[in-house]
Amino acid sequence: MARALLSVSDKTGLVEFARELAALGFELVSTGGTARALQEAGLAVTGISDVTGFPEMMDGRVKTLHPLVHGGILARRHVPGDLASAAAHGITMIDLVVVNLYPFVNAASNPDTPFDALVEEIDIGGPSLVRAAAKNFQDVLVVVSPADYPAVLEQLDRQGGPSREFRFDLARKAFAHTGSYDTAIASTLATITAGPEGFTRASGDGLPALLMASLHKVRDLRYGENPHQRAALYQALGGAPGFRVLQGKELSYTNLLDLDAAVRIVGEFTEPAAAVIKHTNPCGAATGATASEAYVRARDADALAAFGGIVGLNRTLDVAAARAITSTFIEAVAAPGVNPSALEILAQKPNMRVVVPERQASGGGEEFEIRSIVGGVLVQARDIVVEAHQAWPGPAELTVVTKRQPTRDEWQAMRFAWRVCAHVKSNTVIFTGADRTLAVGAGQMSRVDAVNVARMKADAVNGVALSGSVAASDAFFPFRDGLDAVAATGATAVIQPGGSMRDSEVIEAADEHGLAMVFTGRRHFRH
Repeated sequence: MARALLSVSDKTGLVEFARELAALGFELVSTGGTARALQEAGLAVTGISDVTGFPEMMDGRVKTLHPLVHGGILARRHVPGDLASAAAHGITMIDLVVVNLYPFVNAASNPDTPFDALVEEIDIGGPSLVRAAAKNFQDVLVVVSPADYPAVLEQLDRQGGPSREFRFDLARKAFAHTGSYDTAIASTLATITAGPEGFTRASGDGLPALLMASLHKVRDLRYGENPHQRAALYQALGGAPGFRVLQGKELSYTNLLDLDAAVRIVGEFTEPAAAVIKHTNPCGAATGATASEAYVRARDADALAAFGGIVGLNRTLDVAAARAITSTFIEAVAAPGVNPSALEILAQKPNMRVVVPERQASGGGEEFEIRSIVGGVLVQARDIVVEAHQAWPGPAELTVVTKRQPTRDEWQAMRFAWRVCAHVKSNTVIFTGADRTLAVGAGQMSRVDAVNVARMKADAVNGVALSGSVAASDAFFPFRDGLDAVAATGATAVIQPGGSMRDSEVIEAADEHGLAMVFTGRRHFRH
């Protein structure tokens, strides 16, 4: 009788899988909670203690670390000496190992997990079983993910048994599983300091001394930013994919960057919001009573630039939004959901990519951004806009520095402008109303240039007057000339971080022009 060893933390599909194995003639050997789950389902189970002759001991720390277990896994069926040793010592072959590891990552993600409890989530026997089975993959199947259960059953029922290619694929997944697990442990322990009074976990204010990542290739991309550059999409092992594709052509490298930018912007808003992105910058962003209204406002903020853009919504894409989006050429759209009736309309544009983000783009918790440079990588905590999310008259951390106080409408417009401005490439100055962008001066070498580009866009492209708008600058104005340029557009209020050596001159200029100006105390460069 073939023998299967099952010891899993993730019990998804376990009973059904084990029942099919038993029907195929496998003897089920199991440990602890896995054995109980199988027995409660009415399955015959051989306890690991019955195999080793030793009880599980030390609160489960020692149970599978035994020659009668590992000999049955590691014995090479084609090596006579291995088989002779097994026979001499009463070792029964183990043909299938189904193991996934203690949920260390879950425990580590909770900052309140005590150090001793964290250590107990470090699996010892599990990785040993997985590595042993993966090493001997030509004779032993190793399964670390419930997602592979159906394929394993199909291969076991295959004439001639599982193929060599399938066995090797499972082995690679197994080594990736244990590698990712050890990476998580090493990275977590790097955040802990030992002292005379015990162990202290870092508060999250600093970056870890050791940053390790286990990534697997999701797919190759057609090319990178340019056709001569190779590119691929990777994601963390066990992590949720960034986007679920509902329709359209293959996502490109630049599509993914723009979709990320779109989702980040609309994630700043609780009300319905939309953004149209080109080259990671918003050509337009807006809020509205519905997703459709927000999209139309965002598109019309710069309809010329919006052609061929990437759209982000923070509401389910409904029929009205689908009709508006398909009325012009859009490369891709991301929304938290798509109504079936809306998907039928979007299908009329079969090349347009329609995706659903699998995770939120903003919110609490530490998240790192990693970028490569010559000779290394740069790591930073993701920038989250925490200012200007409260309603008029504004949060306490925002300071009115001019003689004139902002009006209620100006406060509302500045709250909108500041959240969008943080997602535009620096240097930037943008002009908005209360619910939409009017002109975006992105990625310029000086703030005066940024104002002039925005003004040019408003005059020559949009035909929109900036009189009565508000301006947002992602960093301080180093000289008053930038503020003077803003005033010349007809804007009535400005929101900026402050912090220049010449803040007093800039404030004086704002007072001269009768502007209201607010300092946030926080810069939002985006390089």
